[in-house]
Amino acid sequence: MKPKRTSDSYKNKSENSLGTEEIIMLREFKNFILRGNVLDLAVGVIIGSAFTGLVTSLVNNLINALIGMFVQSTALANFYFYIGKTKFTYGAFLNDTINFVITAFVVFIIIKFVNRLIPHKEKEKQENQNKELDTLIEIRDLLKIKSK
Repeated sequence: MKPKRTSDSYKNKSENSLGTEEIIMLREFKNFILRGNVLDLAVGVIIGSAFTGLVTSLVNNLINALIGMFVQSTALANFYFYIGKTKFTYGAFLNDTINFVITAFVVFIIIKFVNRLIPHKEKEKQENQNKELDTLIEIRDLLKIKSK
């Protein structure tokens, strides 16, 4: 049976509060959370979920209505067929496929736009290496001329 804690044992625990291992772990966790990548990821997830809602609304309220003009049904998700006793709702699959294609296309456009705005570090690094190489070649050539 566990011994009962008295108010004094809680008091001693609170005086010591956290041990050094716990403090180190909390500090590492804080550094991990406050790194730019984690915050960027969190913002991306939040914006992504909001964008998914927007695309779903676009498909359900506009694209399905346009398709419904031709097939006499306003909800694409209502399309289905039976094989035996099994119901295949291909309309829901088409609905999800349209959502995916729109989302993937918008993400593609955003990435393409961002890539144009942000210069590539590799190109800058290569240019710097080329400048260094050009300088070294120039020094080599000058030493060859001077030694003759």
